Amino acid sequence: MTTGIKKRGKRKLRPIAKIIMVLCVAVLAVFSAPSVIDILSGGKGIEFIGKDINLKTTQAPDYVDVQLINIGLARTGKKLSSVENIVVHYTGNPGTSAQNNRDYFNKLSTTVCSHFVIGLGGEVIQCVPLDEKSAASNHRNIDTVSIEVCHPDESGKFNENTYNSLVKLTAWLCDNSGLKETDVIRHFDVTGKECPKYFVDNPKEWENFKNDVKEKLKKYK
Repeated sequence: MTTGIKKRGKRKLRPIAKIIMVLCVAVLAVFSAPSVIDILSGGKGIEFIGKDINLKTTQAPDYVDVQLINIGLARTGKKLSSVENIVVHYTGNPGTSAQNNRDYFNKLSTTVCSHFVIGLGGEVIQCVPLDEKSAASNHRNIDTVSIEVCHPDESGKFNENTYNSLVKLTAWLCDNSGLKETDVIRHFDVTGKECPKYFVDNPKEWENFKNDVKEKLKKYK
């Protein structure tokens, strides 16, 4: 009788044991595999948190050259809480390239960085994953995407290639985060710093820029 009970007990435990084993294997697989965001942010696919979590795409445009800087003082790896605004900056060092600025961000002693840098030829380099904080302004780093823009001279005015890429990238970011052109702001609007200089000195040109972003956004509708 005792033997019969043991046998019935074993038969009852087998399905439960199988379920537990399957669950253990599944959990192990999830935690041992790289996260989706880690995979996406290391290549062309990128994902970030915006006002609209149902993003239309997670695929970065072909014109974006992903060169993520290393984790350090500038890129901490801390996650964004949301994306409420896109902030435009200028590099403040006339004549330098997007690659120059990206490489500067990557130095061990550097404490500043941005998500993107746009160069004098219109090239765009991504430096920080879009689900992480950059170090471009102040407390607003936690909920903004930052774009640094190169310029040829002290006036801070962007050349045509650079300007066109800025409009294109900003519109793409707006479209993929549920933002409007009115959600695009200057560094000046965050801290009062004269950045980007040309758009601070020429408010009308800033309004023209946002109108250009608005027009570009229509193409995504």
